[in-house]
Amino acid sequence: MKRRSLLGGSAALAMAHPLRPAAAQRPRASVLRFVPASDLAALDPVWTTAGGAATHGYMIWDNLFGIDETMTARPQMLAGYETSADELTWTFTLRDGLMFHDREPVRARDCTASIARWAVKNPLGQTLAARSQEMRPLDDKRFVIRLRQRFRQMTYAMGAGNLFIMPERIARTPATEQIKEYVGSGPYIFKRDEWVSGASAAYEKFGAYVPRPEEPNYYAGGKVAHFDRVEWIVQSDPNTAAAALQAGEVDWLEAPLLDMLPTFSRAPGCKVVNIDPFGSLAMLAFNHLTPPFDNPALLRALLPAIDQEEFVRAWIGDQQEYGQYPVGFFTAGTPMANAAGMDAFTAPRDLDKAKRLIRDAGYRNEKIVLMAPHDLPEINALSQVARDLLVRLGLNVDFQVMDWGTLVARRAKQEPVAQGGWNLFCTTWQGLWMANPGNSFPLRTNGKDAWFGWPSDSRIEALRDAWLDAPDVAGQKTICEQIQLRAFETLPFMPLGQWYYPRAARSDLTDFVRCQDVLFWGVRRA
Repeated sequence: MKRRSLLGGSAALAMAHPLRPAAAQRPRASVLRFVPASDLAALDPVWTTAGGAATHGYMIWDNLFGIDETMTARPQMLAGYETSADELTWTFTLRDGLMFHDREPVRARDCTASIARWAVKNPLGQTLAARSQEMRPLDDKRFVIRLRQRFRQMTYAMGAGNLFIMPERIARTPATEQIKEYVGSGPYIFKRDEWVSGASAAYEKFGAYVPRPEEPNYYAGGKVAHFDRVEWIVQSDPNTAAAALQAGEVDWLEAPLLDMLPTFSRAPGCKVVNIDPFGSLAMLAFNHLTPPFDNPALLRALLPAIDQEEFVRAWIGDQQEYGQYPVGFFTAGTPMANAAGMDAFTAPRDLDKAKRLIRDAGYRNEKIVLMAPHDLPEINALSQVARDLLVRLGLNVDFQVMDWGTLVARRAKQEPVAQGGWNLFCTTWQGLWMANPGNSFPLRTNGKDAWFGWPSDSRIEALRDAWLDAPDVAGQKTICEQIQLRAFETLPFMPLGQWYYPRAARSDLTDFVRCQDVLFWGVRRA
């Protein structure tokens, strides 16, 4: 399938959503105009794993720890922490000067409430909760977590898992409900009164935020805001966004079309920025609760037909430097990636074999709802390739196109297709999330407590627990080989390849922080 047949569209000269007059009057040097990859449809990064919510989260909330580029956790809001000799008691101390956007100080009870809410959904948070005996504030600056079982991934879990510190009253919102207040603890204030879903969002610098003195490194270090205001301008047509960047109407594109990168490299006033060290893993998610993909034999029947190169090329085209295949269940280029079971993808592709296996699995022409977003070109490209392949395999595909916000809401439904449910959708997960079994949402196989699709496999869960307790990296790698072999049997999700997301920006922007997420601290206008 040719990439350009998937990514049509015509160039335009102006943005569909003009800036507010008040914002336009500000000096250009103090305002950063950003075009996100998708609409900011949901604002709660605990309630949803959608990428826009996490980017929004890092703008307005701070974290107890931050992960650096070596995957090491560094204190962020903390002055320090102590552990007991038996590693069962952890005492954390907040640093001075922490303040919420409503000018209330950040207290230990805000941290414990935020951890408790985050732990309901985050994979490592769930493990922390299961192993905890007690978590409570000691005073305004200190809190303690007492464990019934060691948890050596404590600092990594808090630094790599989007644990955002919110005021206690907000953090007490059940994790199954979206929060209704957005009082932050980080470098930017969210201007709720200016947010227009599907159009725009705005943030202003929080003057009372006290950054750490270190240089920024991935999610760690000093979060210094150099712009007085950041404006998000939603533009679903990437060609229109490209024209606006070249015209100087916007400063930064999160997700430019790869076809446009040579143009940006040559265009006056524009540049391509490669700041994502780990890339993203593309995947096909199955609903394991409802037919036909509640049948592991049918899932395995697809393996001989999956051509990761075709999926990756549907997005990257001929620009091979941005793609990688074959890949397994862990991010290629990270320590836990391995070759166990990879003959499932490296052996010659065989559609006839897949068709026989589908028949043998007992498929009865059940309708298969494949959801696809029209406003995320890379995921739409994956979805088109998936539809084409499934139809060639003789499956009864109902291809339903919708915006990403609608897809995110619908994928939470566990009901059967006849009641508004779903069977399949494609997505991508940032490389850090897929780098190990502890932090991987898609690799959790704890049934209805798992990520969307809700796979259930006690063997993978047991191996995950063993990985968490492994004494060294060598032992962890051995366990990850066993996890990958098992994953090829039960297929909690289907890996489709890996790629990297370059950004496009105006040439006068500098000091971008290397990270998988778009981070707005550090960056400045030269």
